[in-house]
Amino acid sequence: MNKPFILPYEGGLVEKDLPAGILHNYEKIWTDIYPEAGPAASAVADLIVTAINQCEGRLFRLGLTTGVTPAPLYEELARRFRAGEVSFRNVEVVSIDEYYPSSGDEAQSRNHRLHEALLDQVDILPEHIHIPDGTVPQAEVSDYCAAFDKLARGLDLLVIGIGEEGQLGFNEAGSNEKTRTRTVRLSYSSRKRQARNFGSDLSVTPQSAITMGIGTMLSAGHIILMAWGEDKAGAVKAIAEGEITTACPASLLQRHDHIRFFTDATGGSQLTRVVAPWLVGPCDWTPKLIRKAVVWLCGVVGKPILKLTDKDYLENSLGELLEYAGPFDKINIEVFNDLQHTITGWPGGKPNADDSTRPVAATPYPKTVLLFSPHPDDDVISMGGTFIRLVSQGHDVHVAYETSGNVAVHDDVVLQHFDAASMLGMADRYDAVQALVDAKVPGEPEPRELLDLKAAIRRSEARAAVRSFGLNPDTNAHFLNLPFYESGSIKKNPCTQADVDIIKDLIRSLKPHMFFMAGDLADPHGTHRVCTEAALEAVEQLRAEGNAWLSETHIWLYRGAWMEWEIGRVDMAVPLSPGEVVMKRHAIFRHLSQKDIVPFPGEDPREFWQRAEERTQNTARQYDSLGMAEYQAIEVFLKLC
Repeated sequence: MNKPFILPYEGGLVEKDLPAGILHNYEKIWTDIYPEAGPAASAVADLIVTAINQCEGRLFRLGLTTGVTPAPLYEELARRFRAGEVSFRNVEVVSIDEYYPSSGDEAQSRNHRLHEALLDQVDILPEHIHIPDGTVPQAEVSDYCAAFDKLARGLDLLVIGIGEEGQLGFNEAGSNEKTRTRTVRLSYSSRKRQARNFGSDLSVTPQSAITMGIGTMLSAGHIILMAWGEDKAGAVKAIAEGEITTACPASLLQRHDHIRFFTDATGGSQLTRVVAPWLVGPCDWTPKLIRKAVVWLCGVVGKPILKLTDKDYLENSLGELLEYAGPFDKINIEVFNDLQHTITGWPGGKPNADDSTRPVAATPYPKTVLLFSPHPDDDVISMGGTFIRLVSQGHDVHVAYETSGNVAVHDDVVLQHFDAASMLGMADRYDAVQALVDAKVPGEPEPRELLDLKAAIRRSEARAAVRSFGLNPDTNAHFLNLPFYESGSIKKNPCTQADVDIIKDLIRSLKPHMFFMAGDLADPHGTHRVCTEAALEAVEQLRAEGNAWLSETHIWLYRGAWMEWEIGRVDMAVPLSPGEVVMKRHAIFRHLSQKDIVPFPGEDPREFWQRAEERTQNTARQYDSLGMAEYQAIEVFLKLC
């Protein structure tokens, strides 16, 4: 139902008729970039189906992995099987890893997940399925791994997703190209990542695993790598363009002669042909791309915009830009003015002012503003300063918390709240809540009553946060509790029209002039993307239903929880004073359940307030280095429409 969220086109490399050798010049592994994961997975499925159908007279030996990355591929392969386009009766599947110890019957096991995602949906014969056995006794596991390695060598095709740090299966940093199938001890960081599959409980998360070695992988006839999402962008660049190093295990696959890499636009966003397309070939020089090139050039030569010279442009492959938009001093002034006009202290528009060069119109004033927050703290973490300023400048600001955020509350936090209630002389339910916690089964959805308590805690925190800077939580804070999120586990339900209808009802009732939505697609759990796609779908459906007032509304995208917008893309930059930075910090502090022991912080060990301040202060430093005024911090936004 929901269209995939794709950022607006802002210019770039003109790939039409560009020789493949030039297009992939910087890549040591040939990389195909698709707009989003669906078409990329379909292209990979094309290769797999063709290879299976062309294999005659013997089994086609296929290596597969589990996890989030191959999910759209397996959906597509199952669909093609149902459509009669391919049969798996002549296919032998070898899976690359399994937790150890682990039973194949456990919901978290690789065995179970691969069967559920693909194998149980196609006509593969049971005797043709080979998944590492996590029940082998420890005394026998070394011999078992050696036998499995012999079986796994020489695959026709290995299809594998990569981790955020370039992991291959459970081959983490330090794994070398000689490694074979073996047991490995999982690092603390790896176990924290895997804990999301075990109810965030490290005590029940396996400490070891069986994994196919990199040397075994290199023995495959062909290899396909896959990576989707902004959180994989750094790894994609390191693997495709970086040096071979055991610090990034997947980079070792550069030595393979028959390998291709498939990624989506966000996953490939750090590749040279995207970051600096002028280094590769001819470009479509849109205003945004011109600004992007100039900002890049400032970083390369270490100068502010107005000090760039003709020589700087020519020596750094920007001669084509000079021919298109030059001379150089004209480009410098135009980009300087363009970037300067993104800066505003009035994110809702300055009343009674000339708005011809301002990012937001002066009228109407005050505006009705609707801020969508995927989790109950994304609003203050990502755009808390702008939120505070919109409220203080008299706009009718509403915040919609799209999900309950209940699974991100630690059990101890719930127990502490009920202990406090007991100490205050209120109803003593501590033992009853402890019983709910004790009833949890690792990997299974949490008890609904416990989830409801956690949701209430997060609602109270969100209310306290907005109350801290003067917003009335009773009238202007809306808790949507979208159904897709309420699975009770990290794996969510599909987003449906029921979710969209809840958002539509709120939009109809408020008729906002401005929307703010999350554009932070590096969210490691995918909730930001789902929420933003649902909100955009709601707006599109309302427009199709004839709500003419929507033609005057604008959608602004924020980031900041995980990544920040690049300066070249920014449409609005809101500077924050030292006092506003402190107010934002105090609002974030109201989310007590997300401090110190938050179960799902991602790879960054810092608390959210620390990440937010570092990012906004770094943005201010970037503006300063380009020749703009010096500010304490800056929050930035991209205008979607």
